[in-house]
Amino acid sequence: MSAIVEVEGLTKRYHKRASKEVVTAADGISFRVDEGEILGLLGPNGAGKTTTIKMICSLLKPDAGRVLVRGIDTQRHRLRALRHLSAVLEGNRNLYWRLSVRENMLYLAGNRGVSARVARPKIDALLGRFGLSDKADELVNNLSRGMQQKLALAVAMLAETDVVLLDEPTLGLDVGTGLEVRELLRDVAAEGRTVIISTHDMAVVQELCKRTVIISAGRVVADERVSNLLALFATRGYRVSLGAPLSAEQERRLAHTFAVFAYGEPELVLNVTLEHPEDIYRLMEILRLERTPVEDLGRTQVDFERVFLELTREETGRI
Repeated sequence: MSAIVEVEGLTKRYHKRASKEVVTAADGISFRVDEGEILGLLGPNGAGKTTTIKMICSLLKPDAGRVLVRGIDTQRHRLRALRHLSAVLEGNRNLYWRLSVRENMLYLAGNRGVSARVARPKIDALLGRFGLSDKADELVNNLSRGMQQKLALAVAMLAETDVVLLDEPTLGLDVGTGLEVRELLRDVAAEGRTVIISTHDMAVVQELCKRTVIISAGRVVADERVSNLLALFATRGYRVSLGAPLSAEQERRLAHTFAVFAYGEPELVLNVTLEHPEDIYRLMEILRLERTPVEDLGRTQVDFERVFLELTREETGRI
């Protein structure tokens, strides 16, 4: 399958204000997105994710590296490249607050070179699909956060681009609206568009994305299929039900031996990540110190939030 978006060695440095210190926000970031793929672009706060998104959208010029969209360099031929890409930016920054819902869509369609005559039937269809028909003449400033987010998605769909970049599409939404937006995202993905989703909502990644690129400290720390990462971490996490509390010495040895573990009373359940096959014997030796009864031992169910936390923890050295 051919790549529709190619990110090659993106590097961006900033000078801190009132200081000579240079901060590297992106440090040689590279990945590709295949046509029709749904990619999750993830990273903790300060990892360089937002900087990378801005460089992909040509809102920020990289110090080094380049982005190709359909083989077109976004710096050398910006307008040609951006004909193939639309974005929903965090905070709905691609909407005009003092225009109505319909006016926003007509104006942004016009920016893409689409006449009002051609755009109107498409706008009516999208307003119906996104549940916004009764808000068509409402000012965007008066809409709820959820409706604004749905409008931003509708605007991106109106552009009919090959690639849609979604920056935090469920941020700040209540549970019900978040679920509704996720259903809309699933519909968008089902149309066969190439979608890049930048989000902290791990449920979105686990439900929609087949592959993820995780950025930490300005570098790519994982570029893998979501199913493969889940399978990898599922084999490493264990849940141990104990018949007696652990001693202080046992807890000390656990902390010294295993990078990731959690234990709490009164449940008497120990969750531990075993990095290597022989770690199971080290765990049993620690439990044997006080002859602590083991009532049950099994692999833990893993979700993508845990995968993300462990990958970024390993990169930054945080425990």
